Amino acid sequence: MATAGKVIKCRAAIAWSAHQPLTIEEVEVQPPKANEVRIKIVSSGICRTDDHALHGDMENIHFPVILGHEGAGVVESVGDQVTELKPGDKVIPLCIPQCGKCGPCLSPNTNCCLKTHMSESQNVMPDKTTRFSCKGKSVHHFLWTSTFSEYTVVPTDAVAKIDDRAPLDKACLFGCGFPTGYGAAVNTAKVEPGSSCAIFGLGAIGLSAIIGCKLSGASRIIAIDINSSKFVTAMAFGATDCINPKDYSKPVEDVIIEMTGHGVHYSFECIGSTDVMHSYNPDVLTWRSCTCLLLSLEYIKIN
Repeated sequence: MATAGKVIKCRAAIAWSAHQPLTIEEVEVQPPKANEVRIKIVSSGICRTDDHALHGDMENIHFPVILGHEGAGVVESVGDQVTELKPGDKVIPLCIPQCGKCGPCLSPNTNCCLKTHMSESQNVMPDKTTRFSCKGKSVHHFLWTSTFSEYTVVPTDAVAKIDDRAPLDKACLFGCGFPTGYGAAVNTAKVEPGSSCAIFGLGAIGLSAIIGCKLSGASRIIAIDINSSKFVTAMAFGATDCINPKDYSKPVEDVIIEMTGHGVHYSFECIGSTDVMHSYNPDVLTWRSCTCLLLSLEYIKIN
C-alpha cells in the first residue's frame, strides 16, 4: 500500500488518565518494525476489561493509552522478517498472544502464552518502545492490540489471520467475547448432553456461553440478567428459561433451586461480579460454578 513505511495520521480514542472520559484525537502511528504488522482496524467491540482499565482497576496500565482489544481489520503493512502475513490479509489482534513455542502454547491444557501481560508488560511493543504519539507525546499500547485506533501496530505473535470471507463487523467478537463464553462451556467446563446450566449476565460473553451450552447438548439453560429486554435474544440463542433477579424477593440461587429441584450442573458468571461468584446454596451439592474470569480462549488458539 502507498502508506507502507510511512507514519500514518489517523483518529484514536485516547485515555489520558484513569477515571476520565476517552477523547477522540489525531494520533501518529509509526510503521511496523521487525516481526510486527500495522493493521487498519475496521470494527471494534467494547469489553468490560476496557472499562476496568479506564477506571484504574488493572495493574500495569500506563496512561495515556489507547484501549481496545476486541477488533478486526486488514493488514496495511508488515515489518521485516514477517512471512506469514501480507498486506490485505483480514486479521484479528489477539489480547492473549500465541508465540507457539513456549510451554503453555505447546500444552493442550492452556494457551496463556508467556508473552501475555501476566508475564510482561504490554504497554509498549516487545522492543520497549511505542508506535503511537499524540501532540508530541508518546501514547501507550494496551494488551498489544489498541483497537480503539483506526490503525494499530501489533506483534505477529498477537495476530490471527482469518478467512477472507469473514465479515469484520462480526469477526471482531472473536477477539474476546465469543471465545470466552463459548470456550467456557465447550473447552473448560465441557458441558455434557442433558446437563443443566445457569448463565449470569447476557452480554456478548453470556450469549456466547449459551451457544456453547446449547451445542454441547444441555437440556436446560437458564439465563439471568437484571435487564429483561435481553431475554428475547437469549431465547433465540438457546436459553430455555429467563430470570430477572429484580422480580423476586429471594436470592436468585434459591429461585433456580425451586425451578430445578436441585440447582444446576454448571453456572457461568459472565459479568465480572464477585457477589455473583459467591452466590450459591451450600445445601445443594450438585451446584458447580465455572467463572468466565478464569477461562482461556482455547477456541481461537493458533496451532
